[in-house]
Amino acid sequence: MKAVVYEQFSAPPRIMNVPDPEPSDEGVVVKVEATGLCRSDWHGWMGHDPDIVLPHVPGHELAGTVLATGRQVTRFKVGDRVTVPFVAGCGHCRECHSGNQQVCEHQFQPGFTAWGSFAEYVALDHADLNLVALPESLDYATAASLGCRFVTSFRAVVDQGRVKPGEWVAVHGCGGVGLSAIMIASAMGANVVAVDLTPDKLDLARTLGAVATIQASPGTDVVAAVRDVTDGGAHVSIDALGHPATCFNSISNLRRRGRHVQVGLMLGDHARPVIPMDKVIAHELEIYGSHGMQAFRYDAMMAMIATGKLAPQRLIGRHIALDEAPEALMAMDRFEGTGITVITRF
Repeated sequence: MKAVVYEQFSAPPRIMNVPDPEPSDEGVVVKVEATGLCRSDWHGWMGHDPDIVLPHVPGHELAGTVLATGRQVTRFKVGDRVTVPFVAGCGHCRECHSGNQQVCEHQFQPGFTAWGSFAEYVALDHADLNLVALPESLDYATAASLGCRFVTSFRAVVDQGRVKPGEWVAVHGCGGVGLSAIMIASAMGANVVAVDLTPDKLDLARTLGAVATIQASPGTDVVAAVRDVTDGGAHVSIDALGHPATCFNSISNLRRRGRHVQVGLMLGDHARPVIPMDKVIAHELEIYGSHGMQAFRYDAMMAMIATGKLAPQRLIGRHIALDEAPEALMAMDRFEGTGITVITRF
């Protein structure tokens, strides 16, 4: 099969022909119809993930059709339209037994613990537990765009942030994660403040539900600006970028007893950010992480998509071919363009 492969971290990936995958006893092989290009893939390519073994095929936001099944798979068959969370549970550990597959002790992550979906085919383990059936009404590109950023944002807003109607929600960073969080929080009835460096991303944030925007240009006091707009601070604040500055601002702009949710990855040199712990204590702030979403929680999100309350297709910025993926992956640290890039031509 044709795939994007890198043989060294930070070295240019190449399009190569590699062996077709085979399903494990509990797994399937999926023909990839669409796969999203995510900043997490860039982190992997940079060498920030210790689970990656070289040579490697990236890609973890995917949708496609089941091409082959392992002998123990019972819930899915050849031809089924499916997607999968980017964190897949093993089904046997304590966290999986408690329903928290998103923090499985032995998790399977396509594009990280195994070869991913920047390829014509991808093997996925523990299929019965982790695969999500796709309705015919949902196109592959939109389904692929759900895989990491949208589902992580859904859990961040709904489950971790516990956003309520009328609350103020600040979203720091208007990439794929941030724009998803803005749409979801708005659909939940919250008042959303979007924070980003670039005007075009803030303009898009307004079309997706943000009631106010703040351009975080040099010299801007983001914390003071959020506090002013929200009349005292956000009830919930989300760092959707993953940078020491956005993490600090997100916690600092909370009102008393507010809730910070860290969604943007903090890896490499950013893994140990400064936190205003004095405010965390004095104001009884809550700090949460959000890492993917369980397959069984997709039903609630899919219902909101089916009724039109959520429209993830509006977040797709451009469609590219697999041959364009290496260059697009290497450029992700420049934060160019708006919306989510999806590979749809193989």
